[in-house]
Amino acid sequence: MGTSRMFRIFVVLGSAFMILLIIIYWDDVSVPHLYLHTPVSPGPKVAHPPPKPRPHTSRTPSFLSDIDAFVNQFLEPGTGEPTDTAPADTGNQSEKAEERYVPRREWKIHLSPVAAELRERQEQRRRLLQEVCANESVAFPGKNRSFDEIPNKELDHLIVDDRHGIIYCYVPKVACSNWKRIMIVLSESLLTDGVPQRDPLAVPRELVHNTSMHFTFSKFWKRYAKLARHLMKVKLKKYTKFLFVRDPFVRLISAYRNKFEMPNEDFYRRFGQLMLRRYGNQPTPPASVDKAFSLGIHPSFSHFIQYLLDPQTEKAMPFNEHWRQVYRLCHPCQIQYDFVGHLETAEEDAEHLLRLLRVDNVVEFPTSGRNLTSSSWEADWFSMVPAETRRELYKLYEPDFRLFGYDRPDSLLNE
Repeated sequence: MGTSRMFRIFVVLGSAFMILLIIIYWDDVSVPHLYLHTPVSPGPKVAHPPPKPRPHTSRTPSFLSDIDAFVNQFLEPGTGEPTDTAPADTGNQSEKAEERYVPRREWKIHLSPVAAELRERQEQRRRLLQEVCANESVAFPGKNRSFDEIPNKELDHLIVDDRHGIIYCYVPKVACSNWKRIMIVLSESLLTDGVPQRDPLAVPRELVHNTSMHFTFSKFWKRYAKLARHLMKVKLKKYTKFLFVRDPFVRLISAYRNKFEMPNEDFYRRFGQLMLRRYGNQPTPPASVDKAFSLGIHPSFSHFIQYLLDPQTEKAMPFNEHWRQVYRLCHPCQIQYDFVGHLETAEEDAEHLLRLLRVDNVVEFPTSGRNLTSSSWEADWFSMVPAETRRELYKLYEPDFRLFGYDRPDSLLNE
């Protein structure tokens, strides 16, 4: 009897010791923080064709497969049905017939289908991305690398909202300020008197682009250490991923107008003075943007295009995010985006996307203050740019034209 009791005691003590070791080890690799910092919802997913079954191979479970199983507990999609009983509606029933609410997850469930035209539009845009990425005749830097080969610093435009299971790749000069506002509201990263901010337009301008307000892929290394890349791929698989784009040439015009046609001290000192020295016959440009503008001096649009095409530019540093190509910001050949919005159809696409995410009862896309740069202005803006220079510029941005379905601007290139 005594021996049996001693054996049981040793078993209990040994088990407790092993549990303690496991807790210490997992603490070292930051696993206790996996998705536990905020309530997690995987979010509604866009339907994709079911994956082809893989042949079963017998192998010993690996460490990462164990982690994957652990994470999946928190990310497994639900049935889409309400998790709480909806309150009785005593109002106008005809106005509520097409929707139900999920109070606990804040998700809105529509009973009426999305318009076929909008569904087909998204299907075409996603299919085009896949076709261009698979087309060997279309080549551009980084196209064929794997996701693991993308440097961490190039993942800083992928904003993650764990509350609703959303990943947004922001592209400057494509309504990104308003989409960042929406991401702040959805992630509840801004509190006012202890209450999450619900109005996107009430988010202070100085906070919209503040990196502390957004949890991006580039921050995963600090939080998750050696598990960072694995967790990125888990979230890319489970979450709804979207981006918004616009005509590449119009985006360049918008960037120039915003950063160089109006006084901007930071961009003048970082880029404007250099453009004036190299291409504007100004060996000693004014020291400040105010002084330069008072003298009627600032880089022209032609100077800006010369700067983009100058081989010295990229040798010194990568393109600034405001004119960096979208394929370099968002990696569409490595990331399978569920939704591709166009600024040219922004209001329709925004309404469609928020409904797809089932948060259209939580937040609305702000329509005020939209950038008014129009594609009809292209001819005027490029009138002082030589035709050969325009063709070189098109080659530089051709992947974005091809990937996102924008027509080649033949009227500008064939003069």
